[in-house]
Amino acid sequence: MLKVGLTGNIGCGKSTVADMFKKLGAYVFDADKIIKDLYQERGDVYRRVIENFGSAVLDEEGNIDRKKLADLVFSDIKRLRVLEEITHSALYTKLEDEFKSLPQKAIAIVEASLLVEKGTYKNYDKLIVVYAPYEICKERAIKAGFPLEDFKRRWEHQLPPEEKVKYADFVIDNSDGIKQTQKQVKEVYEKLSRLIR
Repeated sequence: MLKVGLTGNIGCGKSTVADMFKKLGAYVFDADKIIKDLYQERGDVYRRVIENFGSAVLDEEGNIDRKKLADLVFSDIKRLRVLEEITHSALYTKLEDEFKSLPQKAIAIVEASLLVEKGTYKNYDKLIVVYAPYEICKERAIKAGFPLEDFKRRWEHQLPPEEKVKYADFVIDNSDGIKQTQKQVKEVYEKLSRLIR
């Protein structure tokens, strides 16, 4: 099995690219969605979040309100580190379980924002970085419903895309239309497929 990290800055189009890989036959895992599911399970992750951040991060139904939690941690780097420690260890346990059920020649792609920043890109056989410049990312994020302040705050916690691409085995430039992106995804997928034949 080939484990591949897929990363890029907020608004770069990681999810769009991940979907393209999925359609070509890759097994795609969305780190954000896995963490969201772990919150909803109300198990260990839920309990530890409440222990560390209190009931102020819950909505009326007692679910973790991700916006409230984000507002709390993005304004305090120490709290952000605590949340990352809680969620990331649970995420990697869950991913390892998922990987066990995959075929031997699978291409497993994990889509996650902070692979380079956290150094966890080293856990993967290959790293794909989805690139788009700041203005395009900003425009896309706002169009997707992110308030400008929220976008800027998250952007500041990420390496600039021009730095991130230096860590990549493959770069997919997603700043020039969907057809160009699809062409690059197909080329990268073919290269990855050759590695597991």
